[in-house]
Amino acid sequence: MCSPEHFAVEYAINPWMDVTAPVDPELAVKQWDRLRETLVQLGHEVHLLTPERGLPDMVYAANGAFVVDGVVYGAQFKHEQRAAEAAAHRAFYESQGWRFIAPSETNEGEGDFAYVPDAHGGLVLAGHGFRTELPAHAEAQEALGRPVISLRLVDPRFYHLDVALAAIDDGNVVYFPGAFSAASQKVLAQLFPDAVIADDADVMAFGLNLVSDGLNVVLNSEATGLAEKLKAAGYHPVPVELAELKKGGGSVKCCIAELRH
Repeated sequence: MCSPEHFAVEYAINPWMDVTAPVDPELAVKQWDRLRETLVQLGHEVHLLTPERGLPDMVYAANGAFVVDGVVYGAQFKHEQRAAEAAAHRAFYESQGWRFIAPSETNEGEGDFAYVPDAHGGLVLAGHGFRTELPAHAEAQEALGRPVISLRLVDPRFYHLDVALAAIDDGNVVYFPGAFSAASQKVLAQLFPDAVIADDADVMAFGLNLVSDGLNVVLNSEATGLAEKLKAAGYHPVPVELAELKKGGGSVKCCIAELRH
């Protein structure tokens, strides 16, 4: 995770960003810190990336890389405003002794890659259409040695996979069908017949931008309907308020890069 001490909406690179809407930086840090504390209380270890002035979106740490089996496939951001973040993420992973693979294709890390460990032997779901380019999916498959399933995003509001879909345990996902092309919807229905299906209200509340450890599902507190669906499916929803960071087009998952040893 990376503190939002420099967070601001200084440009608009997704439909949620409004440069005229003020951001309360102190409240953003307070809400982010509550998210960090929630993860620690649930028993998880949290590593911190040092925020850099001039990179207001560094708080969205999930976008900097994608990690499977101790191998890191690095990010290459689409927009120049975020390009310098990639080097900071690479430095972190290399300092930790992780095997880092530099990308040659445009991709935005866990923003567009989701790992489902035990589904069909372990597979990667990968989004394209707005940020990550389709050739990055093949590159990620070679880098990580895991099958990659390409899913086409069709609604610019859901510009990253992680605002439209999330893995909730080792073999299942939650997703919003309307974010995907008709063909991709068929693929998801075939792969995950028991998936939790989200509705318009869930996705508009950034409810799908969540993190799950297989039981505890940390999600935006505004997504009350999705929390009920997850509870009915046997999970334990843990709501967290992130209204300030939502102004940049992100929520819980965007703030968390998962380290898979």
